[in-house]
Amino acid sequence: MSIGDALSIRPQRPRPLPLDRLAERFGLRAAGADGRGDAAASGVTLDSRDVRPGDLYIGMPGARRHGAEFAAQAELRGAVAMLTDEAGAAIARDRGAGIPVLVSARHPRELLGDVAAAVYDTADLSAKIFGVTGTNGKTSVVYLLAELLRAAGFTAGLSSTAERRIGDEVIVSNLTSPEASELHGLLARMREQRVDGVALEVSAHAVERHRIDGVRFDVVAFNNFSQDHLDDFGDMESYFAAKLALFAPEHAERGVVVVDSPHGQRIARESKIPVVRLATEYGQEADWHLAVTRQTLDGVSFVLQGPDGAHFRGSVPVFGRFMAENAALALIMLHEAGVPLARVEAGLERGRIPVYIPGRLELMNPGADGPRFYVDYGHTPGAFRAMLDALGEVAPGRVIFLFGADGDRDTTKREEMGRVAGAGSDVVIVCDYHPRSEPPEAIRAQLMAGARSARRAEVIEEGDPRAAVRLAVSIAGPRDVILYAGPGHEDYQEVAGQILPYSARDEVRGALREAGLLP
Repeated sequence: MSIGDALSIRPQRPRPLPLDRLAERFGLRAAGADGRGDAAASGVTLDSRDVRPGDLYIGMPGARRHGAEFAAQAELRGAVAMLTDEAGAAIARDRGAGIPVLVSARHPRELLGDVAAAVYDTADLSAKIFGVTGTNGKTSVVYLLAELLRAAGFTAGLSSTAERRIGDEVIVSNLTSPEASELHGLLARMREQRVDGVALEVSAHAVERHRIDGVRFDVVAFNNFSQDHLDDFGDMESYFAAKLALFAPEHAERGVVVVDSPHGQRIARESKIPVVRLATEYGQEADWHLAVTRQTLDGVSFVLQGPDGAHFRGSVPVFGRFMAENAALALIMLHEAGVPLARVEAGLERGRIPVYIPGRLELMNPGADGPRFYVDYGHTPGAFRAMLDALGEVAPGRVIFLFGADGDRDTTKREEMGRVAGAGSDVVIVCDYHPRSEPPEAIRAQLMAGARSARRAEVIEEGDPRAAVRLAVSIAGPRDVILYAGPGHEDYQEVAGQILPYSARDEVRGALREAGLLP
């Protein structure tokens, strides 16, 4: 059941927390509107558009404007108070704010998670909570965790780039990791719905920007690391440090790390919490070892072996060695949280994990004759390499790869994206993704240069993604595989400051129907 779009999801039966207790706990100074009175907060938000009656509004300093400037709008919507910094308190005083103002000597973002946990009473949940970080594959691991939790008899909840789920409820997602106030509201709603197993994507931004503060993970995991987000972090070391910071006692009890790469080995060495290691490479020292036993376009089978005779033999209905690794990581996380693998296996049919991951290697024409067409959210060199390497092992015909790149984002990865695409495909079609404020032709030129430098694939430029999809279908033979990377589950395209409706999945289905390849 879907409950549609929402700025945030909240508990239906909140238990208000008196503001004086909140102020005392966090050392907040009262100012304006005759102090705190006997008011109590039943919710927390930093978005004035999302304020509901009884909320504590967080007046956060921003890059262009201070959130305290919107105190009047928050008050009109029913906010009982505003928490802000000294600058925000001065703005509220100058503008005659009509609600109490709680003033923090620290940046409000540093308090947001713990304040939200206090208001929503989510600091100590009985549910098992799992967090996954890494450059690629976080969403897949989260969905696999949720499916395995259900197999083991848990009521599962998740938060991913694609959506939030509370049991069978679905909420459209806008950020990989929600703001701390939204996250704790979500956790409180999950508690009401008796969710006892929670899987969360944890981005580097979430750690650095305090979005997971106040959450205590039972187990966190790291799978891989490659170039991304350098427009925000500046260099690879800073980006890596944000991932590593998740493996600390203030965030988690235990960790699981894939140690095939030097970055994984470093996480295992430098983690401040106990970790177990997973290896998929022969000869790599680790606690758990994964072996892929069979691969086809219809999925991957594997055997997982661990300490003290722990083992699991299973399969995932999505192709690729990396998908077997994602499943193994999820299984080990459950094991580390005290969920026996035998309990998981008992809830599955012959070890098959029936996972569906929106927009991740999603087959658009299952069961149809002709070329297979997949849509995926991957938009990094590492994601491209993993998918194309996997296709190289199982595709019966040519690989036709269709992709674009983000505008106003890390420009240094574009030529490498193109090079990886050109080296791993037979035909490359470069189109537009989200140009944003950049000239689309300039973005395409960088991708084309990278693709041509590989000196392997035929390289075609077709800026219009709708035309590019139809071109791919028109040139594909019956045994070929088409992979459209980038848009995944998204339903929009951002061009020159405008948000335009665009669903790659709908566009692909339409093109396949026009070609007589779908009923």
